[in-house]
Amino acid sequence: MNTWSTWRDATHRALYGAGGFYLRPEGPAGHFRTSVHASPLFAGALAKLAREAGLDTVVDVGAGRGELLVALLRIDPALRLHGVDVAARPEALPPSIGWTASVPSGVSALLVANEWLDNVPVDVAEVDADGVARIIEVESGSGRERLGPAASGADAAWLERWWPLRGAVPGTRAEIGAPRDAAWATAVGALAHGLAVAIDYGHERASRPPYGTLTGYRQGRAVPPVPDGTCDVTSHVAVDAIAAAGEAAGVGTVVHLTQREALHALGVRATRPRYDLARTDPRGYLAALRDTGEAGELTARGGLGDFRWVVQGVRTRLPDLLALAAPGDAGAP
Repeated sequence: MNTWSTWRDATHRALYGAGGFYLRPEGPAGHFRTSVHASPLFAGALAKLAREAGLDTVVDVGAGRGELLVALLRIDPALRLHGVDVAARPEALPPSIGWTASVPSGVSALLVANEWLDNVPVDVAEVDADGVARIIEVESGSGRERLGPAASGADAAWLERWWPLRGAVPGTRAEIGAPRDAAWATAVGALAHGLAVAIDYGHERASRPPYGTLTGYRQGRAVPPVPDGTCDVTSHVAVDAIAAAGEAAGVGTVVHLTQREALHALGVRATRPRYDLARTDPRGYLAALRDTGEAGELTARGGLGDFRWVVQGVRTRLPDLLALAAPGDAGAP
């Protein structure tokens, strides 16, 4: 039966309720390709980051079917690994990898949230003909929308601080990221010390998209965001807001990077191997060519390279290779 509710409630049911999209047998990998699926170089970079920070534990929040954790185990078997997800522990997951529904408290670790926060459900507001920001309601089975009550209380306060709609033209929209801020603050607040890394498509206050970013994905293609459980429902993350939430939760240092900048700093670059290697070590040359192609995909402008990394230190100094990473290395390969 079709029901009307806010986007936050409808998305939560569609993604995480009984039979929800993220609880389906095929998992997220059956519908879209993330950096984890693109190349083991991504896991290798995160393993390097953990070691550079003096950490021997990695916690993967929004672990899906454990793909990142399995890749990390292959790359660095000495790492202690733990997955966090609302989905049940994957049956094939190696027994050495831990699994819980929430971040374990008091752990010292590199905490990674790769494409997690974009799937924390949020409400959507739209400016009406009178200039009032109103909460949008959606019909679950069709995706049809209607304007609901005016944004008020904490929603209005979040919009005023992070995505102002005052004076905007009718039809202007915003996604109210307060639930993501709270989820990130809870996750980083569980760390005794370590690094917390949020990786997602994102934007900042100076460049918010005027009509929002709400969309759906099914089998690798963008589709209308219908909250019926058959597709992913997602929107980009207000990365400045989650960084501030982490700082309010006690995080000290913070650095903002694109994935291109972060992976370059961690040694992942699309650099072609020397041609003479093809004569002296043909297999090595082919492997190097493969890595070049995969590094290119991970760092490509207009693709995965545009992901935003928010890296926050929890009673831990950021490794120099990230703290000193210069934004905008446009000439690098």
